[in-house]
Amino acid sequence: MTQMWWRDACQPLDTAAMDQARARQQQLTKPAGSLGQLEGLAIHLAGMQGRERPGVDKVAISIFAGDHGVVEEGISAYPQAVTGQMLRNFVGGGAAISVLARQLDARLEVVDLGTIDSSLELPGVHHLRLGAGTANFARQPAMTDTQLAAALQAGRDSALRAVEDGAQLFIGGEMGIGNTTAAAALASTLLSCPARELSGPGTGLDSAGVRHKAEVIEAALVLHGLRADQPLQALACVGGFEIAALAGADQPLQALACVGGFEIAALAGAYLACAQHGVAVLVDGFICSVAALVAVRLNPQCRPWLLFAHQGAEPGHKALLAALQAEPLLALGLRLGEGSGAALAVPLLRLACALHGQMATFAEAAVADRPA
Repeated sequence: MTQMWWRDACQPLDTAAMDQARARQQQLTKPAGSLGQLEGLAIHLAGMQGRERPGVDKVAISIFAGDHGVVEEGISAYPQAVTGQMLRNFVGGGAAISVLARQLDARLEVVDLGTIDSSLELPGVHHLRLGAGTANFARQPAMTDTQLAAALQAGRDSALRAVEDGAQLFIGGEMGIGNTTAAAALASTLLSCPARELSGPGTGLDSAGVRHKAEVIEAALVLHGLRADQPLQALACVGGFEIAALAGADQPLQALACVGGFEIAALAGAYLACAQHGVAVLVDGFICSVAALVAVRLNPQCRPWLLFAHQGAEPGHKALLAALQAEPLLALGLRLGEGSGAALAVPLLRLACALHGQMATFAEAAVADRPA
């Protein structure tokens, strides 16, 4: 993996625009700070967009899909065929994210990175076919170096399409039966936290199923040397990588290759590319937050470009948000995925921008300001 584009510099926030937006907030007809997080959102978006009065009218949503070989271990309540079936539902307009995209007038694209149904041909879907899903990471690395590079690039390409389309906000979503297991495995190794503390029901496992999922993850982390007490063994997990280069800032790539998923890698690639090209990202739930943590570990400069939509119901999500020092906008007990939680938060961002840009100042409304 010689072209490590994810290391390229990310765009800096426009501090002058943020200062102007902050000054405007002080002059609006309300007590200072009375709109809480909405004020900070407007100021942050001003820095992202380089203008005093930002907006999020143009939203791009990309759904990345892929199957997971670890489903062979009985870690999901649903069969793998559902991944491909949901692709049809996305483009057919019947999925939750499809409904939300229509309501938001957002551009929705669907990227098939590799499902078990290699014959799937759906109009409106980007079929990339990196493999018939990942390999079963309970027995071998999930991805080859070639597959991982292609998945990261797929996310980057999606972000670049959003940039070319003039998107002011990018939302990444995911679909893949078994992907909460891959996400929990990645979170466990990146946070040095036991899998039992991060594993949840996913698509609806009972308590015994959740315990089994955690046991499968723990065994896989030992197999691949991804336990916190086995850092050197991890370097030998994927033979095709330039191991010396990966020993530092790129160490999360081993975890992605060993226990990750195509869609998680693509999300990380999309987040990094958005930050490099100056497009705000609204991160969805547990799986997307794992991808965000991977992105931040690969290139910490991307962090200011990530906004976090909600705290989901998966037990590991709280720990991820804490590690990312993220303040989620919503807490609705969501665990659907698809980017749905992020889409639900878009009206909040739009309202924050409307309040910031359209409220009168004390001078304009002839309202007495607070004493100096």
